[in-house]
Amino acid sequence: MRGVRVVLIGGTSNTGKSTVAGAVAERLGFEHRSTDLLARHPGRPWRTPEREVPPHVAEHYATLSLDELIDSVLAHYARLWPRIEELIAEHAEHADAPGLVLEGSALWPERVAALDAPRTAAVWLTADEAVVRARIRAGGRYDEASGQERFLMDKFLARSVRYQSLVLDVVERLGLARVDVGTDRSVSEVADAVLAQAS
Repeated sequence: MRGVRVVLIGGTSNTGKSTVAGAVAERLGFEHRSTDLLARHPGRPWRTPEREVPPHVAEHYATLSLDELIDSVLAHYARLWPRIEELIAEHAEHADAPGLVLEGSALWPERVAALDAPRTAAVWLTADEAVVRARIRAGGRYDEASGQERFLMDKFLARSVRYQSLVLDVVERLGLARVDVGTDRSVSEVADAVLAQAS
């Protein structure tokens, strides 16, 4: 990792990007940021103890087809990219800036590969569909959810799986680094693998 000032961790929802990025940042003594905090799109469509599903989020997943959901999120990430690129450059190009671990689904592989940013490494996390499904259903308490809530979660899952397929196609075509999170790998093990790939 000598000389690396920015580590990018991409991948679809529920692959553990946030948790792994936090572990990597702690090990490196870097700042940890998420692209979700720059502008969220439009959020996860299930209730948590702290949050109800906003009506516009429920409508988004309920009314759009899978292709429309993918087009919508890809357009959002394209609009967000200049801000992401600026953030990466700020940390990569200035020696006095803190190191950065930036994670998020918005890290589209082709845009990252085309970056002209020194001291930057990128890795994408992938997970089997069963792993993504289990995590989404656990997060949304699927077994206790209503039929409509399950429908929204299933749409989010379908979008997440399709998005991962698109990302994986590009990662493999461009020969970029990726780490599969597996079914029983610990956060520490995945962080180790990310650091090895980023070195």
